[in-house]
Amino acid sequence: MRNPLSDKAVQLQPSGIRKFFDIVNEMDDVVSLGVGEPDFDTPWAIRDEGIYTLEQGRTFYTSNSGLKPLREEICRYLYRRFSLTYDPLTQVFLTVGGSEGIDTAFRAMLNPGDEVIIPEPCYVSYAPCVRLADGVVRPIRLQEKDQFRLTPEELLDAITDKTKMLVLPFPNNPTGAVMEKEDLEKIAKVCVEKDIFVLSDEIYAELTYTGDRHYSIAGMPGMKERTILINGFSKAYAMTGWRLGYACGPSGIIRQMIKIHQYTIMCAPTNSQYAAVVALRDCDEEVAKMREAYNQRRRFLMNAFKEMNLPCFEPEGAFYVFPCIKEFGMSSDEFATRLLREQHVAVVPGNAFGESGEGYIRISYAYSIRNLKTALSRIDKFITGLRAEKE
Repeated sequence: MRNPLSDKAVQLQPSGIRKFFDIVNEMDDVVSLGVGEPDFDTPWAIRDEGIYTLEQGRTFYTSNSGLKPLREEICRYLYRRFSLTYDPLTQVFLTVGGSEGIDTAFRAMLNPGDEVIIPEPCYVSYAPCVRLADGVVRPIRLQEKDQFRLTPEELLDAITDKTKMLVLPFPNNPTGAVMEKEDLEKIAKVCVEKDIFVLSDEIYAELTYTGDRHYSIAGMPGMKERTILINGFSKAYAMTGWRLGYACGPSGIIRQMIKIHQYTIMCAPTNSQYAAVVALRDCDEEVAKMREAYNQRRRFLMNAFKEMNLPCFEPEGAFYVFPCIKEFGMSSDEFATRLLREQHVAVVPGNAFGESGEGYIRISYAYSIRNLKTALSRIDKFITGLRAEKE
């Protein structure tokens, strides 16, 4: 019988995150700190609008680009929050989550052999999507000493004559690192000089804790015309299951992305789009409350790690911490497996986010303080035992 499978599909590795949760599903009394999903309910005003649109029978296809009122609201939001200007008719379209925007951007922009620079540790989907689009992944191993930020020197060293794109995944999953304005200005200068495009994943833009607002590289001189901005509603508005994101960029690129979206998706969920208008227009206060709650959890975790004498880079964005477990002399995979088996706490091994994540674990604080306290007590017991084994 002829092999029915694509070589590209077979060669893709399963997500390093999901295999742990297959084990979790078979265990009792597990405190899971692994999934990057808000524990808050979607704000009521958003849910109410979703219910209303269903009751009104607004369940038909929208245009491929998405509802015009939502695209207009997105443009108003981006200008209001980040001083970015886009044309809602030609430079914005709605996607099924931010993930579809990432995949579609690579498929619209890459030719076979084009290289894409991906700073790691990072979200697990970038590299597989590049490979599915016949691109070549060129990882950069970010360093904790640089606060897990991309430096212009690292970028210049990674660029070749085949480099076409840079992925800029900040605020970062899994480290919680951010890029400040001056960092982005330096990266933008390199991108303009070397004529490379940027996919800027800003899904955590609303979740920054440094007191200064998030900055987008699309707002740096010369970068709007070479940046695809990816954002969405999952993280800031606690709308993961609504599956709604958006992509903004130059009209010529967006037009090709919509063409792919047209044939593979048709349109993003209709009632989610109506609800998202309310999210952007009326829910700033709810976002601020969730952000403050995450910030409290972030500080709680950092204080707990300090008491445990467990080194951890201080995150300034997203809702993850990335403690270092190198002292225990085991791989991050082995550490996470033993922690799950022995103390029933699920975290994600750092190497799930690239080789530079080895020696770390990712803990999500999109969970209640109560769950975090229980998990930290068990983690403390676990690492105390590991230290005793070494003596």
